[in-house]
Amino acid sequence: MRPLFIAAVAAALPVAACAPTQDRLPYDDAPRAETRCFSSDQVRNFRQGRTGQVFVRAAGGDVFEIEAYGCTGLDFAQRLAFLPDSGSVAGGGRLCTSDSLRIVTPGVASRTDVCRARVARALTEEEIAALPSHQRP
Repeated sequence: MRPLFIAAVAAALPVAACAPTQDRLPYDDAPRAETRCFSSDQVRNFRQGRTGQVFVRAAGGDVFEIEAYGCTGLDFAQRLAFLPDSGSVAGGGRLCTSDSLRIVTPGVASRTDVCRARVARALTEEEIAALPSHQRP
C-alpha cells in the first residue's frame, strides 16, 4: 500500500507545481462573488430549506443560505444560535459568505445540539422571491 501512495504523490507533484497561485487567472473574466456579511445577533427569521439547508433573514432584509452538516432537529427548531468558528462572538458574531460556523439548537437527548455549517451565499431579490413560501424567512 505504501509504494502505491508514494507513486500517487509523485504523479501529483508536476500537476501541483502548475497550479495557479493568484486569485484570478489572466483568462478568467468572470466576476467574483461579493462577500456579504451579517451579525448573528441580528438574525430576524430562519426557515429550513431542503435537508441541510437553512435560510436566514438578517436585519436589513438580506437573506443568506447556510449549508448545515449533520444537524438534527432543524425541522422542528423554533430557535437557533449561530456561532462563528473564528473564536470570539464579540461584536455580535459577524458571519460572512464562505465562513464556517456552528449552529446550536435545543436538544432532544441533551440540552443542546451543535452542528457544523457554512455561510454559502447571499440570495438575490429574485432568488428570495422564487423560494417556496414555506422556505422563505
